[in-house]
Parts: sequence; structure tokens; C-alpha cells
Amino acid sequence: MSEDEVKDNEPVENEEENQVEPVEEEAAPEEQQTEETETEEAQPAEEETAQATPTAEAAPGEELLLPRDTLLSAGIHIGTRMKTLDMEPFIYRVRPDGLFVLDVKKTDDRIRVTAKFLSRYEEHAKISVAATRLYAQEPIKMFCKLTGATPLIGRFIPGQLSNPQYPGRIDPEVIVVSDPRADAQAVKEASKVGIPIVALCSTDNEFAGVDLVIPTNNKGRRALAVIFWLLARQLLRERGELGPDKDPPATIDDFEAKVTREEEEEP
Repeated sequence: MSEDEVKDNEPVENEEENQVEPVEEEAAPEEQQTEETETEEAQPAEEETAQATPTAEAAPGEELLLPRDTLLSAGIHIGTRMKTLDMEPFIYRVRPDGLFVLDVKKTDDRIRVTAKFLSRYEEHAKISVAATRLYAQEPIKMFCKLTGATPLIGRFIPGQLSNPQYPGRIDPEVIVVSDPRADAQAVKEASKVGIPIVALCSTDNEFAGVDLVIPTNNKGRRALAVIFWLLARQLLRERGELGPDKDPPATIDDFEAKVTREEEEEP
């Protein structure tokens, strides 16, 4: 990629922000994003439903994997105040407070596509799922428990995919990451050795090295629980291990991270 192309794809601040009250300087990324996301999750779903445009609605005769209000109340559509050119196709509007909002229908479509793609891997343990972010770790553990995938939780050790001499090296056939920025080491190594990469991406993410994107809020606790629960359910249905109208034994609440304040403040 040329330098001009890189500059074109850098995160762009929302031009409408100058019409609203100034936003304070961001604190530590993890803490700031968590507070922002949980604030948005607490807002009633009816507000977003009332303001939704037709492009975000399900087509006539087509149902979403979960009721629209359930998805909105979980905040899966809430992005950030930054956007990249990569993510533009998945954004259908910007709120007055400067937050970019994702198209729920496109998120739903990508979950279906990803589940169909992952169902092709007959050796379930060859699907690895990585998460550095604290809020993504419990959803991934539950996803792997239900689907037989291999969890890669916490710090990703350099060489874990690319160094044949590393004793803890693994050899997955596909890898899923909860955030291509937070899980950059996993993305870098998987791309280097030619392993397909599926990534949950918010409005501020770029697609470098990523093969398949699920547009969603990838920082919110409830949003991550809903996305991984839906992906697990859809994957089990695609494999024929779950009926088309059945749910897995674990609930969305089981997928949601139970994190104490002390754990959140750990470096």
C-alpha cells in the first residue's frame, strides 16, 4: 500500500463534531471506550428504533437473528467518534453527539456469512479465537466451549503462530479476533503464515490483514456477549448440531463477562 493510500485510510474525525459540544480529551483507551460503550448501552432501544432509517431495517419477509430491539439494547450498533474508509460501507448515519452508528442488518448478514464459512472446517479445534480485551475473554471462552474451537485468551505470545521453534506454537486453519487493533500481534502472525482472519470491527478499525469482517461494537460487554452467542448459535445450526429454531444451552447472560472493578483497573 502506498503512502497516499495509507493516509486516505487513516481514521477520520467526524466533521459534524464541531456542531456539538466539545468532547474531552480521551483517557486511557480501554477505560474510555468501556465507559462510552456502557453509557450508550444503557439508553432505551426505542430511541434508536424511532430514528432508524429503512437501510437499517430488515428487508420484507426477512428476519434478523434476534429481535431488533434486543440487538439495539445490547449496543451492537454503537460505534465510536472515529471512522475509517474501510468501515464506511457499514455505517448508515452519525448521531448528533458525533457517534457513528453501524447498520444492524449488515451485522446480521455478516454473522450468517461467518458461521457458514466456519462450518466448513471439519476439525473444530483448528478454529482459534483470540482476545486481548477483558470484556471479550468470557464470550470467547463460552463460544469455544460450545463449538469446540480453541481459545487464545490474554496476551498473544509472539511466535505463537509463526515460530516453528516455539514450544507453545499452534497451527490453526482459521483465526477469529475480537478487535484487529487490540489483537494486532495475532493478526500480523496469521497474515504472515497465510491463515484466514475473521475480525470484529468497529467504526475506527482498518482491514489490513483481515479477510472477513463482522461490523459491530467490539468494546461493549453486552455487545460482545450477544455477538459471540449469535455466532455460536448460527455455527451450530450450520453444522446441523442445533435445530433451525433451537438455541444453545448457554444463554447470552452466560456469555457476558463478569468483571470486577479491580480487574478492570489492572494494567
